[in-house]
Amino acid sequence: MALERELQTPAARADPRRLEELLAPDFEEIGASGRVWDLASILEMLSGEDDAGPAIEMHDLTGRVVTDDVIVLRWQSVRGERRAHRTSLWERRPEGWRLVHHQGTLVG
Repeated sequence: MALERELQTPAARADPRRLEELLAPDFEEIGASGRVWDLASILEMLSGEDDAGPAIEMHDLTGRVVTDDVIVLRWQSVRGERRAHRTSLWERRPEGWRLVHHQGTLVG
């Protein structure tokens, strides 16, 4: 849960090296926009993210252990007027915990 929280901070999002430590090489995301991202495209998008924009608020973060090496996290994001349900799949790999899949679904 701490890594998920860190991933939403402006400091982590602006640090490509830290992002590569947190995101798996085979990372994929289905964004709230419906766009599908891989590691390269998400790093490119985040490199152009506006630091002056509203912070990402995290609400109702919960986790479920799937196996000793796989955890699913669910939470709700609020960023400005935009709200989304979020699900992240974290996997323990030899190099540590890595985010392998993330999905966001806009809340009406």
